[in-house]
Amino acid sequence: MTVLVGSLVPLLIRLRKPVAESEYLLVRMNADLPLLLKEMRATTENLNALVEHARGGVEHAAVLLHAAGALGDTMQRVHETVQGSSRSLLVNLASILAGFRATTGVVTARSHREGGTNNGR
Repeated sequence: MTVLVGSLVPLLIRLRKPVAESEYLLVRMNADLPLLLKEMRATTENLNALVEHARGGVEHAAVLLHAAGALGDTMQRVHETVQGSSRSLLVNLASILAGFRATTGVVTARSHREGGTNNGR
């Protein structure tokens, strides 16, 4: 038994310092932990507010992009309308020009056939 006590005493002496350090660490953690938890709660609240703000920004961006898409669709329709109108205008202009040429051709041909009379005389 003396041998057992003799070997346990040095072991207990060596364990005394780590136990004291552990106790100091636990006391310090006990003091620091409430502050740390309070800061974590504040950080979480800030993060939640930031996420809500970002969500609102994304919703506004979606509305803006939807409006830009509608504007693009309208511009496409206007472009198609102008393009179609300009084609029909060109066709009408070509028809008028062809009619004018045909009329001048008929007038010229009649004036040559009738011997160049003025004003139908």
